[in-house]
Amino acid sequence: MIQALHHIALQPEGDTPGPHPAMIMVHGRGADEEDLPGLASQLDGRLHILSVRAPFPFTYGGGYTWYDVGEAGSPEPTMFREGYDRLSQFVDEALREYPIDPARLFLLGFSMGAVMSLALGLARPGVVRGVAAHSGYVAEGTHLQYRWDELSGTSFFIAHGTVDPIVPIAMARRAKELLAASRAPHVYREYPMAHQMSEESLGDLAAWLQPLLDPPGS
Repeated sequence: MIQALHHIALQPEGDTPGPHPAMIMVHGRGADEEDLPGLASQLDGRLHILSVRAPFPFTYGGGYTWYDVGEAGSPEPTMFREGYDRLSQFVDEALREYPIDPARLFLLGFSMGAVMSLALGLARPGVVRGVAAHSGYVAEGTHLQYRWDELSGTSFFIAHGTVDPIVPIAMARRAKELLAASRAPHVYREYPMAHQMSEESLGDLAAWLQPLLDPPGS
């Protein structure tokens, strides 16, 4: 039984037996588990979709959040630790409870969900095959130890709007610099938009994902 986080699940198309490739969707601040599953129609139908709800109610407008923002825009440490631990536990539980291929598990995060997804991908390389981070950043100076020299098997897709008023484009460019220095496989894209996703960015995300979905060695 999954206990870490409330979530919804969308079955893959067709009647093919598992294990299936899977995508865990991680929403941003003030949203919930219903926010991102609509994107499934623009992704490969083989994916088993799991969309999680952040653990903390967001008291300033409804929905849920992964953490509060502390000084200088950085995550508040106690909440960030619990949010990360709950997401990490969810991944482990999902691998046990659902017919998921552990070699083809992906994270898709938007905004604060992208921050959480990047944190997990960087701190636990090998647990997920890839991380798609849209309109987020790499949270530095947290309790986590990112394993920059162990990322050869994890692929990253970073997408960001050049006029994002919430998370400045400089933070995405910082993520690109960190990934490039680590030599992790990554795709980086900028778009003339604000704090959002677009048809173009989702198309590029789907194109990045496609070659990673076939089973290793196939």
